[in-house]
Amino acid sequence: MSTMFSSPVTPPHGLASGLSSLRAKWGWIVALGVIYLIAGVLAFGSVYFATVVSVLFVGAMMIVAGIAEIINAFQFKSWGKFVLWLLLGALYVVAGFFTFENPLLAAVTLTLIIGVALVVSGIVRIFLAFSMSSAAPWGLVALSGAITLLLGAMVLARWPVSSLYVLGLFLSVDLICAGVSWISMGLALKRRT
Repeated sequence: MSTMFSSPVTPPHGLASGLSSLRAKWGWIVALGVIYLIAGVLAFGSVYFATVVSVLFVGAMMIVAGIAEIINAFQFKSWGKFVLWLLLGALYVVAGFFTFENPLLAAVTLTLIIGVALVVSGIVRIFLAFSMSSAAPWGLVALSGAITLLLGAMVLARWPVSSLYVLGLFLSVDLICAGVSWISMGLALKRRT
């Protein structure tokens, strides 16, 4: 038993040793990418179901965050802060349970928030692009802002009907992009071996 503790394990140092340990696991990285890709394609096949799943995930995270806020409330010594954090945590928990009770209503609300956020983000990017110097890549920033603004306008133009598919569509596109990224990284690591 004492030999187990006699020789300390030295952690790898530097970027080269970290890359070599990743290269040894390139197959696992590709497998993770394939799982993401399959999940994204399945989500794309049923964006309504993916919307409900993503809303339920948000509801679960709200409950977890609310419980953490309630636990954190007991760290404060003053009654004012204690009550504020306790109420905030309770609000998160109640909102999370309402999300589970009516996921479609929650999807409507989340889709509205996302649509407004995309429109505002697009307008801000376009404004920032035209205030950049001519040496900076202002054209790409303006194009990014225009695409974001257009996407937000499309979401809001079809709201509340878009609530049935927007969140699921975003989830499926995100999973597919993540899968392609992990597969590409794994294959790039394999080529470097």
